Amino acid sequence: MARETIISADDSQEEVDRYLRPTRLREMVGQRDVFARLDIAVDAAQKRGDPLGHILFDGPPGLGKTTFATCIPRELGVNVQMTSGPALTAPKDLVPYLTNADERSVIFIDEIHRIPKAVEEYLYTAMEDFRVDIVHGEGTNARTLNLRLAAFTLIGATTRAGLLSAPLRDRFQIREHLDFYSNKELTEILLRNANKLSVEIEEEAAIEIARRSRGTPRVANNRLRWVRDYATSKADGRITMVVADKAMAMEGVDSVGLGRQDRKYLETIMRVFGGGPAGVEAIAHTMNTSHDTLADEVEPFLLRSEYVVRTPRGRVATAKAYEHLNMTPPVKTEKDDQQSQLFE
Repeated sequence: MARETIISADDSQEEVDRYLRPTRLREMVGQRDVFARLDIAVDAAQKRGDPLGHILFDGPPGLGKTTFATCIPRELGVNVQMTSGPALTAPKDLVPYLTNADERSVIFIDEIHRIPKAVEEYLYTAMEDFRVDIVHGEGTNARTLNLRLAAFTLIGATTRAGLLSAPLRDRFQIREHLDFYSNKELTEILLRNANKLSVEIEEEAAIEIARRSRGTPRVANNRLRWVRDYATSKADGRITMVVADKAMAMEGVDSVGLGRQDRKYLETIMRVFGGGPAGVEAIAHTMNTSHDTLADEVEPFLLRSEYVVRTPRGRVATAKAYEHLNMTPPVKTEKDDQQSQLFE
């Protein structure tokens, strides 16, 4: 049985985040189909003594892409080097990772869709043939050195797989998409991590926090830490259903996980734009926020939860959204439809 790591109040936030993550594949909760396929691939690679095929993880933030990428080297018993797409601005930035890679070791690139085209093309021969060409010198004195590399495994993680070019995507033998977690899976994660945080929590409270965590372990862990702080400051340190509910209310998180900005977004569409359709730029200006904030942080969960739909003419609040906010949908007229086009 794996030894539990207990986290004290003196540990830094970075250490807390690291300890809350599983360290082996078998410890991971959820994503069972992904786990089953990776377990076979890892086991087969170990039995053959070959490097594991290159792996690409894609999916929304906070679902475990980095966790999978750090668990796999431990299963293989090899070293791992970690970097991110924005840090690789030129091929020379990638060379140290490639030349320092041991046989069968892992190189992990987070947000791999953000690497420049020149770096991406430099990866092609490294991934397929395990070699790179290094140009030494300049002008007529330049020489090309063909450098052999150890057979390594590249693991890439991205939140926007569509931004990867087809040639790069095709060089990953294993591609896995991570999906959102069920409330039952999040509850299990919360109960386990509450133990690591040395905080007592009722199962009903864990279920309630899970229900408000948008199907995302990272969100669930963040909310667990907030409820723990609230329980320490305002109660006896024990997380009960009442304590969890009060803590979530103070943070502005309602019964389905909508935050203040989510509700403000819905209320703006309903109150200002008559339920829509309304263009996202118009909504952003009305809310005095940026278009990117709405597109990246607010809309994904509202669209997935069917509180908003996208139409060719703009965003429209659904009957489910009106019901949740206890508002009455307006009666649409032909004149309203004509006026709504002004906001697109």
